[in-house]
Amino acid sequence: HARPAGFSSPPAMYLLGGGELYPWGYDLPLVCSFQPSCGRSGTSCGRSGGAAAAAARQQLTPKSRIMASPIDDELASWAQEMNFGVVDKRVPTGSSGWASFSKVSVTNPPTNEDGKTVSFFVKSSGRSNAEMFEGESLGLDAMYACSAAGDGGDALRIPKVYKSGDFASGNGSFLIMEYLNLAGRSDDLALGKAMARMHLAEANEERGNAKKAFGFPLDNTIGGTPQPNPWTAPNSGTKEWIEFFCKFRIGHQLDLAGDSYCSNLWEKDIEPRLPLLFEDLSGDKEIKPSLLHGDLWSGNIGSADGSPSVFDPAVYWGHHEAEWGMAWCAGFGKSFWDGYRSLIPEDDGFLDRRPLYDAYHQLNHYNLFGGGYISSARGQLESIKRKLDSKS
Repeated sequence: HARPAGFSSPPAMYLLGGGELYPWGYDLPLVCSFQPSCGRSGTSCGRSGGAAAAAARQQLTPKSRIMASPIDDELASWAQEMNFGVVDKRVPTGSSGWASFSKVSVTNPPTNEDGKTVSFFVKSSGRSNAEMFEGESLGLDAMYACSAAGDGGDALRIPKVYKSGDFASGNGSFLIMEYLNLAGRSDDLALGKAMARMHLAEANEERGNAKKAFGFPLDNTIGGTPQPNPWTAPNSGTKEWIEFFCKFRIGHQLDLAGDSYCSNLWEKDIEPRLPLLFEDLSGDKEIKPSLLHGDLWSGNIGSADGSPSVFDPAVYWGHHEAEWGMAWCAGFGKSFWDGYRSLIPEDDGFLDRRPLYDAYHQLNHYNLFGGGYISSARGQLESIKRKLDSKS
């Protein structure tokens, strides 16, 4: 999935990535910015972000120019094709183990929806587009389309994708997107409303989901973990969502984790009775596909040009409640929930289902980082079993 969100200092810049590490080190030993929300006092949530990351990034001093490389030929052809003139300059902004990042300006630039001149953020890699950037491009396109659906100014600021593809030489690939000035997290009320508007955007062909199903056009990753996204049946609802989540979310993570206690608890005590947790979601409350960021925690939230922005997603179409499976490491307070619930009221049974969505991310953290996350996952699954026992 899109990996990473990065910052230059100053100004900050948007660096969504595809299967990437943060250009300046996703694996920096940093604690979650909202440890009390993580429920893991005094420990790391296994993610990178915050002041230490900023300090590490400030140690970087990229050169003002990049020597000619295959991406220069691609950019020259693209600029001419788009009637953007010629490439004025390309400035390095960082790299990961398998991709490089640049800020690019052209002599005849387009303007964005605010009427401002656009610069471009360019990623290039020695790997193919299918391996590196195709999933990111589709995810950004979907988030851009769904976020643009909002009115009243409460919309997420998502970069527009201009092109992705393989080098003509066949020795790598590239992604060209709008360059955003990214700043820290700001107005949580606006963020809540903007997330709700993205979730409320109806699935359609323009947004990449003409059949109104759960899933995504291709598989992606959540962190470094593969995330399968096969489409469910057209016009899917609650039944199809439960089947999708059981097989391709919890079931998939349990297979990777190999923990017999969790697997037995799930297969014998939870999965056969799971529809009981969703018995309130039928009729006019039937679950409809919402576009999800998929990995929303504090390190993936910021702002751009005064609007809320989210990055480093694991995009797919799912139940909007599944978005909050990382809320234990996101610091969502009253202001955020006031904004979100002003547009999407809380459904009956939300708190009963919440451990289900938390368990997916706790299992994923165990598969990524090991350690005590398996105990947290067990606790979530045990909570679900107790709730189901009370309903049986």
